[in-house]
Amino acid sequence: MSHPSRPEFWDERYAAGTTPWDYGGVPPQLRRYLEARPSGGRALIPGCGSGHEIAAFYEAGYDVTAVDFAPAAVERARANLGPVLADRVFLGDYFTFDFAAAPFDVIYERTFLCALPPELRPKYIARMAQLLKPGGVLVGLFYLGEEQGGPPYQLHAGDEAKLFSPRFVLAQDQPAAEPFPLFGNNERWREYRRVR
Repeated sequence: MSHPSRPEFWDERYAAGTTPWDYGGVPPQLRRYLEARPSGGRALIPGCGSGHEIAAFYEAGYDVTAVDFAPAAVERARANLGPVLADRVFLGDYFTFDFAAAPFDVIYERTFLCALPPELRPKYIARMAQLLKPGGVLVGLFYLGEEQGGPPYQLHAGDEAKLFSPRFVLAQDQPAAEPFPLFGNNERWREYRRVR
């Protein structure tokens, strides 16, 4: 059996139609965020999956780039977006991909962090800080809790502070407006501002 750190793990799930993390649209809190900040500069969506949020960023005036390392996810996102936006979705490893549009003003998190094995979290934060401009925002829905195992992997309260500090400060924290069944009431809408 493949491991969540490998593209094959995710390709198998797309091929089987087992994508319970796929919201099937744009979460309401992201819609509100974008309505309040139109024409916001450059945005990145790592681990974009089916890519529903890409069009929302684009329509709000962002120069949006999306990446996923699972070929099946990239194919689905490109098919969902059509020819106008398909070229904004790249097949590649977030940790090593050469993002020509960097630094970004906003990086959107939906189910990327919770898909990563916990040992990759420090690398995730370092890469976020590298790709965001100073004052830039890491924004989205984060899966919190104390359960072990995954994916999805919950972000534990004690680990969270150590992980994000000193590079990021928590600027906003609210419960998910419409909790997704896979995540229950453990999803939080958060905005982390890059300070270093």
